[in-house]
Amino acid sequence: MQTMQQKGKTFFISDTHLDDKRPETTSLFLQTLETRVKGADSLYLLGDIFEYWIGDDAVGETASEVARISNYLTDHGTRIYFMHGNRDFLLGEKYARYAGWKLIPDPVEIDLYGNRILLMHGDSLCTDDTAYQAFRTQVRNPVWQKTFLSHSIAERINMARQARSESRKHTTAADSMIMDVNNEAVLNAFSGHKSTTLIHGHTHRPATHSLSIEGKPYKRIVLGDWYKDGWLIEADKNGIELLELKQP
Repeated sequence: MQTMQQKGKTFFISDTHLDDKRPETTSLFLQTLETRVKGADSLYLLGDIFEYWIGDDAVGETASEVARISNYLTDHGTRIYFMHGNRDFLLGEKYARYAGWKLIPDPVEIDLYGNRILLMHGDSLCTDDTAYQAFRTQVRNPVWQKTFLSHSIAERINMARQARSESRKHTTAADSMIMDVNNEAVLNAFSGHKSTTLIHGHTHRPATHSLSIEGKPYKRIVLGDWYKDGWLIEADKNGIELLELKQP
């Protein structure tokens, strides 16, 4: 378990889906880091920070700017942790060092100002979407990843575009309910930990859910995506708050 300094604030962000083609979202994200997150104890990036990631040897303009601002934050004392999502699962140690990030597993339990908090990207909770879970298993396989990274950058870009196209088709065709979390999967996630609060993204359904397990209160806080506006969680010793950020 990671232990953080008992002072200041901690922030959680996921699903920004940063892309060179969406500069307004990148601008909002970087502005948020510079003005709101700077000086915080920690920032947790819970996956899908980038729209896609084809390898640490293909860092574009947006990723370079993110690394620059990230190092600015770490220079001011903010620790930045990154958890892989379903879009940026190939982000590796090379870029993490370049950006000043520390890679963390999914799931991971942290100490947040004296409270245990469980963090996940959230895609592993969507067990009703069997087609996606099969895809997730495939692309998390080290052999598959090594084969993919052996292709040229141009080939990887084309493969990523094709995968995004197939993903959009699947999302359009699938029942929206199967792409949300499975309640039993949520209960199973809690059962292996002492945390009573879970924070995750992935589903793009920002909300705070209260639930009871064997008469004990639990909470699941879901981060939203940044396709239109932005979402983050701000936490301090007084509590946890889910906030929406409007585009200027």
